[in-house]
Amino acid sequence: MLIEIWSDIMCPFCYIGKDHFEKALAQLSFKDELEVVYRSYQLDPNYHHQAGDTTYSYLSQSKGMPIDQVRAMTGQVVQMAKQTGLVIDFDRSIPANTFKSHELIHYAASVGKGTEMKGRLFKAHFEEGLNIEDESVLVTLATEVGLDAAGTKEALSSDTYAYEVKQDLNEAKQIGIRGVPFFLFNRKYAVSGAQPTDAFVEVLEKSFSEWRESNPKITFLNPDKDAPSCTDDSCSI
Repeated sequence: MLIEIWSDIMCPFCYIGKDHFEKALAQLSFKDELEVVYRSYQLDPNYHHQAGDTTYSYLSQSKGMPIDQVRAMTGQVVQMAKQTGLVIDFDRSIPANTFKSHELIHYAASVGKGTEMKGRLFKAHFEEGLNIEDESVLVTLATEVGLDAAGTKEALSSDTYAYEVKQDLNEAKQIGIRGVPFFLFNRKYAVSGAQPTDAFVEVLEKSFSEWRESNPKITFLNPDKDAPSCTDDSCSI
């Protein structure tokens, strides 16, 4: 069953939501029958990092809020993350354009490393204060999850994965997504926000049960295990 998740690396609730969602997956007996695909979303596609910008100054300007109010707001998010075991450090985090990060996630997904890359980028941004708009930073992070440096550089310089990012962004508009994280289960049920783990378990069980009814599992019945047959490599003649 397909599960699609629209999120942005700059979004702390996407980081928290990812953690809650993965904890829900770990509780399921059918988790191996789920395909999780991360889709791209940009909260502020027009922003590009400028030297001296901090998360506080960025949020103050973009939301029109005093710095003290921004600090109080982000402090609540820090505590929310702490409760789930994550570290979010707004004193260190650097606001950045995330388009290249999304390209990297698509490239990583093409070799089965999409989830790992997503998690590494979140940690780099929120905990380590790295500039995820910097391509040299992205290449280093990619190698840390097992991707080839040369392949990563080529992926980031080509239009292949930029096209995929743009496709995700366009589809988000068509669906009507206006906030992230946004979870779409089997193209039927949608959940938004950093929901509690139990809520994710509930919707996963409901959507999978309905999906299973229309996609029954094949049961093999072989009364005679020695009956002659052919495989891809040979025939038992």
